[in-house]
Amino acid sequence: MAVFKTKKILSISAFIIALIVILWLFQDNITKIYKLQQNIQQSDNIKEEINEAAYLEKIDNFVIKEYSNDQLLLHILEAEEYSRKTNKPAVLHNVKVVTYDEFGQQGVVLTSNRAEILESDEILFKGKVNIQSKNDVSHEIKTESLKLLSNTGQIESNREITYLGENTVITAQDGMQMNIDDDTMSLIGKTVINQDSGSVIETANLFVSYGSGEKLYKSKEKTLYNSNDNKISADKGIDLNMNDNLMKLFGEVKILNSGGSTMGGSTVESYNLVVDQSNGGEVYKSNDSTHYQTKVSDIRAKRMHYDAKTKKVELMGGVLGIYE
Repeated sequence: MAVFKTKKILSISAFIIALIVILWLFQDNITKIYKLQQNIQQSDNIKEEINEAAYLEKIDNFVIKEYSNDQLLLHILEAEEYSRKTNKPAVLHNVKVVTYDEFGQQGVVLTSNRAEILESDEILFKGKVNIQSKNDVSHEIKTESLKLLSNTGQIESNREITYLGENTVITAQDGMQMNIDDDTMSLIGKTVINQDSGSVIETANLFVSYGSGEKLYKSKEKTLYNSNDNKISADKGIDLNMNDNLMKLFGEVKILNSGGSTMGGSTVESYNLVVDQSNGGEVYKSNDSTHYQTKVSDIRAKRMHYDAKTKKVELMGGVLGIYE
């Protein structure tokens, strides 16, 4: 028993001696690691102090009211946090802006996760922006920057925007201008309308109106409509009524399917085409002269009705056909 205790004491002593030798051998490295940790901590503290010192102002629960030269309230701005650094625009987080008209009535409400106040006193919204109009119409826009001009009642952007419309997602290459008083908007440059049905409309300089309960998209530029089976081109623009799900394609119209032919291997040329998308359907109608061609026929008529779902075409009025 005494021998066992002696061996145990010797083992503990050997472990302690080995630990002392290891610590002595690596004492320089241990000291360096400790000093490195201290330096890192000091560096982080210095960076934090520099960042704090760089702020000229930092305010939580920020509220400001802007008035015109005639002392009329233009807007009230609220933000969870306001901060400003040297030679930098003031930054707002979780911001809300409420505009007012000349009679003191509330106009639009804009909310965004982030915004900046420029030296010109203009407010520049970043990222996703929600706009609630005075007519209680909601607009959702995503862009790099969106500017509110309180004096003119305009909201504008010169960057590409994505607008979430009525059963559509619309992108405009060169920005937008919105009149906050009447819920109208001009989308600038090349514009693509992606419909929930899968159809895609390509046009340019699209005018959007949500005033007086209407939901209209209009353009006078060349337009291309791509459905699941057909491709329609129109040289004088489009008028899309989202309330009735009716689309008018103006000017000379040509209908093609995805394979380069139309309506089962035919070519159809007409004018001022109406596309009826109501009740999940897709019907093409024209009350103007229509030229229908296949490999074995050449038919002219005064009116045309084509159901894209059932692929049935009806030519009416003064029908004149030549068959091989």
